Amino acid sequence: MVQLLDTGIKNVRNVPEYIIGEGSLSSLSDMLRKRREDEDGPVWFFVDEFFKEKSDLVDLLPTLHTDHVDYVSTNKEPTTKYINALLGRMSAASHKTPCAIVGLGGGITLDTAKAISNLVTNGGQAEDYQGWDLLRLRGVHKIGIPTLSGTGAEATRTCVLTNEATGLKLGMNSHFTVFDQLILDPSLTRTVPRSQYFFTGMDAYIHSFEALAGSYRNAIGDALSFQAIKLAREVFADENMQHDNNREKIMVASYLGGSAIATSYVGLVHPFSAGLSVVFGIHHCKANCVAMKGMEDYYPGEYSDFMRLVAKQSIDLGELTNNIGSLDSITHDQLYKATIIHEKPLINALGEGFKEQLDRRTVRKIFEKILQ
Repeated sequence: MVQLLDTGIKNVRNVPEYIIGEGSLSSLSDMLRKRREDEDGPVWFFVDEFFKEKSDLVDLLPTLHTDHVDYVSTNKEPTTKYINALLGRMSAASHKTPCAIVGLGGGITLDTAKAISNLVTNGGQAEDYQGWDLLRLRGVHKIGIPTLSGTGAEATRTCVLTNEATGLKLGMNSHFTVFDQLILDPSLTRTVPRSQYFFTGMDAYIHSFEALAGSYRNAIGDALSFQAIKLAREVFADENMQHDNNREKIMVASYLGGSAIATSYVGLVHPFSAGLSVVFGIHHCKANCVAMKGMEDYYPGEYSDFMRLVAKQSIDLGELTNNIGSLDSITHDQLYKATIIHEKPLINALGEGFKEQLDRRTVRKIFEKILQ
């Protein structure tokens, strides 16, 4: 029997308030009215750049002339340098502390909103808070509005950033990072391309089974993970995975999976995924799905289940790595370092002796399977 370990996460904080349902974006106006009455400051909107040309959605945002709208680049995942520069632009544009921060978009945009909220009140640089429970103060009131489902960024206690100088991909893991309010409106996911819908939705499935297979466990996290996996399987086993009912199901799975992982840690898939992101710039959810190609020996049941769903939805995992080609020893060394640095997930999956099991030769073999 596997010995369960203490996560070290105490007094777990989930999102205090949320609204779910078609058309629930309309509730944002009332939410912000209360914030404006309580505090004298602008609302700062961080919006996925995908919607820059979608004026029909942007026009629905209840902005005032004193507010600011920033379009978040999603070409690559957020870096500490990008967050620091964004904070600098905010400070130059307004000397007033925002009364609220709103993030509308996928995981990149939501994580950006959470990181900025943290830095406004805590000060310093983004890289100062990469780790566990380093934040000292509650951030600016923040509202999350996901337009993709799967990452759980709307529910997690982290916002993942890459420090390009160190090669570290790690979040600000703290209960202060959790959103204060969510609007879960399935109508906002209608425009998601089919393959992206699959890759993103599968993140909920992957981090949920990683939590259940690990040593850092608790009963509530287990229950949430089981339900997230059940919903994800139902969605991706369906002939029409993007049907209205399925879009709501995967949005719920995303929230539940994010809430579950807030009580635990991911496992082996995410460190290898992080290596792919740091070295090759592959986006998180796509990198997770590609990393699954090397996981048969570690998660055999989940591997088979995942590949069955990939085949069901006619998803081509190879297209994500077609341009990488063969790897030299320097690149393999970079991949090893970017993977092995994630100690907590690797301990969760393999125990304290994970470095003995994941020596450079073994890690190289896994990456060769992933990239073949």
